[in-house]
Order: sequence, then structure tokens, then C-alpha cells
Amino acid sequence: MQSVGYVRTRTVECLAEVDAAAWNALTGGAYPFLRHEFLRALEDQGCVGPETGWVPRHLLVEDAAGRLIGACPMYLKFNSFGEFVFDWAWAEAYQRAGLAYYPKLVVAAPFTPATGPRLLLAPEVRSEALATEVVDRAIDIARTLGVSSLHWLFATDPPLLESARLLARMGCQFHWENRDYPSFEAFLGALTAKRRKEILRERRLVREAGVELTRERGDRVDPELWRMVHGLYCATFAKYGNYPALTEGFFRQVAATLGEQVLLVLARRRGEIIACAYFLIGHEALYGRYWGCTEEVPGLHFEACYYQGLEFCIERGLRRFEPGAQGEHKLSRGFLPVYTWSLHWIAQPEFVGPIAAFLHREKAAMRAYCAELAAHSPFKAA
Repeated sequence: MQSVGYVRTRTVECLAEVDAAAWNALTGGAYPFLRHEFLRALEDQGCVGPETGWVPRHLLVEDAAGRLIGACPMYLKFNSFGEFVFDWAWAEAYQRAGLAYYPKLVVAAPFTPATGPRLLLAPEVRSEALATEVVDRAIDIARTLGVSSLHWLFATDPPLLESARLLARMGCQFHWENRDYPSFEAFLGALTAKRRKEILRERRLVREAGVELTRERGDRVDPELWRMVHGLYCATFAKYGNYPALTEGFFRQVAATLGEQVLLVLARRRGEIIACAYFLIGHEALYGRYWGCTEEVPGLHFEACYYQGLEFCIERGLRRFEPGAQGEHKLSRGFLPVYTWSLHWIAQPEFVGPIAAFLHREKAAMRAYCAELAAHSPFKAA
């Protein structure tokens, strides 16, 4: 491991100013939602910016020679949309105290509740000391900007999780672990008879409805198809009263620049596309993101969003499947509860104690919740 020596940090407001290869080398491209192509598409297509409340302030770390050795995808936030770590109550508490909670700083992949590193450090210089220094520099930037707080969302970095300067918040998601299953049938064989029969029934209902599913790589999809994908994405968000932040241009740009890490599951009946599911492919994990349909078919959501993804993971040898935030219905389909973490720096000392006390109570409740869920595991007893 090389000695870093002098380290300089600075922020940029546009990823176009950063060399794509240098940025991607920090993680080896293992996390598609942290790649330069993904984050830049959000900027180029207007998905982030002042209009959406995500204003890029990416933190860059350079050595004495000006070489990029670290980075944090950081944003100045003017709301809490698209984060999936809910702090609306904190904002209300600030308002009641006559203080402004916004703007704040967030280190995250926008609109993506996927776990992964948030301190992107070059492997040859990665160290606890450097990570700690980057955290300190990020806090210095937060102080300089005068924001209320700095948040690291869905982080897996040990230096963040162990930092005494940050408050840790526990969350829960449902992930699937590949236990070296040789086939989807072998996975089913690990489940209880009841759960196995339910999955087989759901898959049979889709077949009996005359629906055929195909899996296609993003860079091999007909470019005109992205208009339909975007329309289905918007329709799903509208159905649940949510704001569809991603544009058709975003889907097109990601397909053109990162298509080998995009998986599209298409459902057709009588040759017509009636549903699709959108995934991102990492080096070790599959990440489920978006779904939409033009008609309701029993079992189709589970087939397109879960079972096709599970088969893909088994075929590709991927170790994990993260199908997105929330959803207790995932448990019976082989996705078990796992803890997720976000870390928080609070500028105002008078709020640190109350927030820490809240997080302590929330953590106890979250542990009890996950323990209750684990007691209903769909897998056979060991």
C-alpha cells in the first residue's frame, strides 16, 4: 500500500469536470449506481439540480501530483425526497425551534436505496487514516457551507460505521443471498413446502395467462423501447402519488453508456409488451429498481421483479440480490431482513442529544422488528 502524503480536497459542481476512468477506478466499477456514467446521466438529463433539490457538490481527494485517489458523491439537499432514509421529523423539529434544517449535505446515490461504499478510495492508498481524513474534510465543508447536517446514506464503510463523530441510524431491507444454488429448482428446494408451492403457483399463473418473459441487456434494447419503459415508470410512480424524478433521456443515456450493467425484463402477451422491470448489475449483486405494467396479471409483478432476478443471479453467480427498499411481502419469496446503516453529523449541538436518543430507541425497535421477521423465514430449519 502506497503512502499518500499530502492530500488535497475540493468540491466540483459537475461530474463532467472529473475524468470518468479515474472516478470509476476508485471502486473498480463494482457498484453501477456509483459509476461516473450513472451519476453523470442524472446531471446531464436534469434529474438532479436546483429544480429537484439535489445540487451536486462532489468531494474530490487528490494526492500531491493531482491524481484522484478518493471521492464522495455529495449533494446539497433542499428537501428529503429520493433518499429513502426519512428525516422529515427532524426537519419539523428544527422548524419548531426556529432553525432551518435545509439545506443539508447528503452523500448518496440519488433515488437509489442500495447499499455500498460512500468513501470511494483508490485500492492502492485505501486506509483507515485516509478514510478518517476524508470524513473530517467532508465535515469541514459542511461547516463552511453552514448546513444543518451531513448524512451518509446506506453506507457499508467501516470507518463511517465506527466513527465517533457520526450518529448511526439502523434501517432494514430484504436481501436475497445466493447460497451457491446450482439452479432455481435448488433454491426452491431450500424453502418450506408451503412457500415453494406458493412460488410455483405464482409462476404458473403467469404462464397460464399467456405471458412470456425475456431478459435483455440494456445496450441491446431497441432505443425506441426506452420511451415505453419511461412511460411505465412514470405510471407506477403516479399510481402511488410519487414524483418520477428520472427522465426518458436518463434511461437512454445510461443504456448508451452503461448498458452492459443494465438488465431489462420484458413481459409480452400476444407479442405486445405489457410490463417491464429494470435492474442494475454489479460485480457481486443485482439491484432491482423500477417496474411498470399496462395491465394487471396475477403473479406478474413477482415474476418480473423477483423470480427473473433470482434466476439471473443464480445463472451469473451473483452473491446477492437487493430488490429495493421496504416490502415485507419479499420475505416469503426468499428475501431475508438485513440491517442497513446511515450515518449523520449534526451541526447544532443542542440537537445531537435528542437525535441520538431517538436513534437509540429506533434501533431497539428495529432489532425487535427484524427478529420477528426472521422468525418467519421461508427457509427450512437448518
